[in-house]
Amino acid sequence: MNKRIRNEMLREKVMTAESASQIIKDGMTVAASGFTPAGYPKAVPIELAKRAEKGEKIGITLITGASVGDELDGVLARSGVVKRRFPYQTNKDMRNSINDGTVKFSDIHLSHVPQWIKYGFFGKIDVALVEAVAINEDGSIVPSTSVGCSNVAVEEADKVIVEINTSQPLELEGIHDIYNPKNPPNRKPIPIEKVNDRIGTTYIPCDMNKIAAIVITDIKDKTREVSPIDEISEKMGSNLIGFLKNEVKSGRLPKNLLPLQSGVGSVANAVLSELKTSDFNNLVIYSEVLQDSVIDLMDAGKVDFASATSLTISPQRLEHFYKNFDKYKNKIILRPEEISNNPEIIRRLGVIAMNTAIEVDIYGNINSTNVLGSRMMNGIGGSGDFARNAYLTIFMTQSTAKKGTISSIVPFVSHVDHTEHDTHVIVTEQGVADLRGLSPCERAVEIINNCAHPDYKQKLMEYYKDSLRTCKYKYTPHDFKVLYKKEVEKIAK
Repeated sequence: MNKRIRNEMLREKVMTAESASQIIKDGMTVAASGFTPAGYPKAVPIELAKRAEKGEKIGITLITGASVGDELDGVLARSGVVKRRFPYQTNKDMRNSINDGTVKFSDIHLSHVPQWIKYGFFGKIDVALVEAVAINEDGSIVPSTSVGCSNVAVEEADKVIVEINTSQPLELEGIHDIYNPKNPPNRKPIPIEKVNDRIGTTYIPCDMNKIAAIVITDIKDKTREVSPIDEISEKMGSNLIGFLKNEVKSGRLPKNLLPLQSGVGSVANAVLSELKTSDFNNLVIYSEVLQDSVIDLMDAGKVDFASATSLTISPQRLEHFYKNFDKYKNKIILRPEEISNNPEIIRRLGVIAMNTAIEVDIYGNINSTNVLGSRMMNGIGGSGDFARNAYLTIFMTQSTAKKGTISSIVPFVSHVDHTEHDTHVIVTEQGVADLRGLSPCERAVEIINNCAHPDYKQKLMEYYKDSLRTCKYKYTPHDFKVLYKKEVEKIAK
């Protein structure tokens, strides 16, 4: 353990997870490591949940970098410990608690979270709870498979609890690049001009006097299974590759493209993996999360370098990844999410942003968070950080949902996360809609003709033409009597 805890005095702070959990009291705000879901604390939250299950009154505000595993979000949701949650989640029990009103949830752009912590918008941070592979002699912390907002949590918290996870290999040390911008009016430009630029430290600075407890654990990240690539995903990937090839041919992209960003999940992973068989080479990634597809692209010799804030490798690939880690180590940087999602850098590098949508309306507005406008799924995550600032903003979705019974292309999205102003291209398995420079009416025709499923294309076009005919104003025509027929009937009664 001396290799993991490199300060003799700090070894005296090693304690059980149960004892460490006692540091967290009712009403506290806890900022934890973890990002989609990797590098999150596991042992202490489990013990915290047990306290509540035994009848102790304890409720906390929980802030993380992004989504985390069941050992954090799940156990604390089921035990009723979390009363307020920021900024993003994917756990079914946490989601249910948010949707039934038990947990107050605020959906926040991920690049804003570290800033809000530093600005004091969340109030005082009582405890930072972070997973690490090691603690250095001076108390600085070597993160594990994600950075997220850990560095800012450690900086701002009164007390720090560190989980040293021995299932995370020490070889991870060295891949991190921790850089913390100052607050306005003292903020300076972030000096990243290329994806592989290193500008910070390989550890999180920490005043060792803040470290209140160290817990030794070996609980592995519960990363997500990646669904097999199906025919629909292949078609979406093929459509995307065709579009990118045309951009190169037209002189709007270089032969090796520009830095790529891809959202999380099976669809994004599958579409990105289609680059393996493409003609594109010497690719670079500037994203939030590195999934299996990026590792596959490295294995295929397609990706030269990748920057993110999290390594989220599927369970079936994790052993292979660690076994061959030496091959990948010099091609990967993990940064704080304030850097990985920073609009300044995204704009400077000219990132190609590729994210998924729940539904897209005929004018190009995107819903990526809410089902039927009111049921939260996961949250906006970092898609807005990239969409608003990218060189090219691409949203992808299957043209139908629920086994074809619902169209994902709709007259008007039930919730707007990304407006038409931030949407350049829509990709479905049906085709590609290039919306750049088009008026709303032109966008509607482009989306319906190229992206809608044949089963719904006629109905969507009828709605658009009826709206154009009946609406007084022709710029963005809508027939609200059709959209809100039931509501209108209720008002009339």
